[in-house]
Amino acid sequence: MRNIQALTLAVTMMTACAVSAKQSIDFMFPAPVDGKLTMEMTRVIKEFNQSQNDVEVRGIFTGNYDTTKVKAEAAAKSGEPPALVIMSANFTADLAIKNEILPMDELFKYGNQKATPFLSENFWPAMRQNAQVNGVTYAIPFHNSTPILYYNKDMFKKAGIDHPPVDWAELLADAKKLTDESKGQWGVMLPSTNDDYGAWILSALTRANGGNYFNADYPGEVYYNQPSTIGALRFWQNLVYRDKVMPAGVLNSKQISAAFFSGKLGMAMLSTGALGFMRENTKDFELGVAMMPKEVRNAVTIGGASLVSFKGISDEQKKAAFTFLQYLVSPKVNGSWSRFTGYFSPRMASYDTPEMKDYLAKDPRAAIALDQLKFAMPWYATYETVAVRQAMENQLGALMNDAKLTPEAAAAEAQKQADAIMKPYNEQTALSVPK
Repeated sequence: MRNIQALTLAVTMMTACAVSAKQSIDFMFPAPVDGKLTMEMTRVIKEFNQSQNDVEVRGIFTGNYDTTKVKAEAAAKSGEPPALVIMSANFTADLAIKNEILPMDELFKYGNQKATPFLSENFWPAMRQNAQVNGVTYAIPFHNSTPILYYNKDMFKKAGIDHPPVDWAELLADAKKLTDESKGQWGVMLPSTNDDYGAWILSALTRANGGNYFNADYPGEVYYNQPSTIGALRFWQNLVYRDKVMPAGVLNSKQISAAFFSGKLGMAMLSTGALGFMRENTKDFELGVAMMPKEVRNAVTIGGASLVSFKGISDEQKKAAFTFLQYLVSPKVNGSWSRFTGYFSPRMASYDTPEMKDYLAKDPRAAIALDQLKFAMPWYATYETVAVRQAMENQLGALMNDAKLTPEAAAAEAQKQADAIMKPYNEQTALSVPK
């Protein structure tokens, strides 16, 4: 009996030692679009923890992209930096400028390849720029998106529209046919909130209008008061007040999706990352998906998130973070996440898996985001990205609420505010140039 008790105690102690040997790390993740992303990520973390005996990941749900940045920075300042964070891809530049995150090579030294070759060899070209700052890789893409046009195929058929719009003129013509004020039915809706959705859609429209929204090579310049941006603002405001095919006021994604699901909306510009949610909740009509309409050219802005690691973690945590990172961006796991959410996988090899090939064959709508990649441009990324972004988003909201406010005046004010926010960085950059 004593021998059995001794053996039991020994096994218990060995098990405890094995458990305690696991390196624990904090992993922060947002759920930036509608859907059951939080539950799915919790499942992914649990599956990883059970798959090996070296790393224990503690998942911390952090809300949307903006609150994730705030919470991660606060944790780092309090002395408990997260080892890995799913961070909005356009925050990478700001975090690197402020010296808050690690170059990815600090993690990749525990593997057999440096971060930059890993990035360039394995991920779609369109999202590489947002992962690097001054040639240094600070992030690894995790999930990505572009704006896309969702439309009600049944409503199109009733209105005599036989294809989704390919340009702004067709979009407007279709929206007029789909609008019926007596039924509370609208032709089109675009999200105009100041939580990044508004500026993301506006940046895509600006690029489709032939311009650039910001300087992709220097995080101290935005082009808010350029003709291409003003033209995009005018097109947006006209949909409300001149053409009367979209309701006035700031619209968020939940309002738009609710109107769409109820059959009261013909078209919606939303993220490809919402495809799973849109597909799951479209019950009474057939869901259509199309590329964003062009004006001067086809163009969209990359969105989504990347994995970053905050400074201040130990070498053991870096090694553990690298292990989990490799798991998250593996073709199998990244492909599975893509199929669940609707985000497209940034890992090219995900699309070589049998599961992904079968998925695309069964639902070709999921391939539209990939079709748009040839027209994709980097997400705007600046010094103090959130404040600079909201300088324009606040003016966009004002345009949606005031028919008398001109796009020129809104753009000028947004530019003035953004320039003031970026001034410290620009002054420091100027001082650093050798005379």
